[in-house]
Amino acid sequence: MAFEVTMPQMGADMTEGTLLHWLKNVGDVIARGDILAEIETDKATVELEAFEAGTLLKQVAGEGDVVPVGDIIALLGDPSEKLGDVRHLPPAETPPRRTVEPEAKPVSEGADAEPVAAETPATASTGAADTVEPAAVTPSSPAQAADAPRAAASAAASARLRISPVAKRIATEAGIDASAISGSGPDGRILRRDVEAAVAAAKADPAGAAETSREPGASDAAVTAATPPTAQQTAPAAAAKRETPPGAGLSKIRQAIARRMTLSKQTQPHYYLTLDIDMTAAMKFRDQLNASASEIQRVSVNDLLVKACAIALERHPKFNAEFAETALKMHDQVNIDIGIALDDGLIAPAILDCGNKSLGHIATESKDLIARAKAGRLRANEYSEGTFTITNLGAYGVETLIGIINPPQAAILGVGSVMAQPVVRDGQVVVAQVMKIALSADHRVSDGAEGARFIKEIQGVLENPASLAL
Repeated sequence: MAFEVTMPQMGADMTEGTLLHWLKNVGDVIARGDILAEIETDKATVELEAFEAGTLLKQVAGEGDVVPVGDIIALLGDPSEKLGDVRHLPPAETPPRRTVEPEAKPVSEGADAEPVAAETPATASTGAADTVEPAAVTPSSPAQAADAPRAAASAAASARLRISPVAKRIATEAGIDASAISGSGPDGRILRRDVEAAVAAAKADPAGAAETSREPGASDAAVTAATPPTAQQTAPAAAAKRETPPGAGLSKIRQAIARRMTLSKQTQPHYYLTLDIDMTAAMKFRDQLNASASEIQRVSVNDLLVKACAIALERHPKFNAEFAETALKMHDQVNIDIGIALDDGLIAPAILDCGNKSLGHIATESKDLIARAKAGRLRANEYSEGTFTITNLGAYGVETLIGIINPPQAAILGVGSVMAQPVVRDGQVVVAQVMKIALSADHRVSDGAEGARFIKEIQGVLENPASLAL
């Protein structure tokens, strides 16, 4: 029996992902846990893990394809199995086209691969719902008669065009005439890299870009006739877009942050609690650990926080839950998201199962998680299975950070810097290492008194850090 590998949902608002690269080929033997491909979401690049063992029988989606959540990406199974007609259908592609059975023609394993379809000239390769045949154009005026050859040439060019969905979208957004680009994919298919190269060339030399993209020996009239009028009409708009000042648009990650934070503030009634923690004993404890630890096991202040929160969450499970209308969804594992600042914005992947990991193990995994997040090599479960979030700006000298809940979680802990401050002990003013924490919690899930007990638990663990070593 073949197992379906589908596009995972990594985030409550994720509806689709882009398959960037296949890391395994058709015919490869796959073990559970092997990384099959890299997936691009709105906020990060993550690795797609195999949850079943078997042989990779078919790559249903090709590199560069945008795939809705839940759609089939690949099939795993026994090499002797006979597969049915399963393929990825790009969203803009209508009507559906018949594909060749895999035993008759395997899917190409190159970039932007997709099953080859049995097509008629009227629907070939463009994905358009309607294709105008030259014979159907009946000029009703001299102007229309003059434009008829150009329209016919445009229709013929469109019918022959082979382009991946991602490449087509990039070309449209950049105002680039895709029909003038030479494709480097199978059967001359235009890939993402081809369009990006054309866009770069247009920015570097707008006047000469059209010259370099034409076929050798083509005349000006031929190039003009082969260029769809819509592309010519959008050229001024494309030029204006290129002149837009840097930073005027929003990156995909910034758009995703905007959606999620707006959702959080609109649907989750926040309440806030702040508390000062005397970190003097915790900092001495950390220094003692790091004096004999290897570089990879050296403990950060954030690692202390992750372990302390894991202990507190096991004792106060409401803050490791989420609201589900008629009941609370309680999570079996404590998976703590940690905020990581990237050039384009903030992401928060999870250290999984923190409740069953030692402080040294958490420190090691934290360093690895941060490095892979910055390299775009997160795993799907790290990106989608967090149950609580810590956001820490202590490294910037910030005293107080009040976070916005990461939906659908029930709470987030904002953390400031550990600072030397005067405190009163036994009637005497002394200098202590103080850190301010701020809990933002969903009032549908918990009340203020419960929140107070939760952050007091965190305070108690950090001010008596011996339990962190257990």
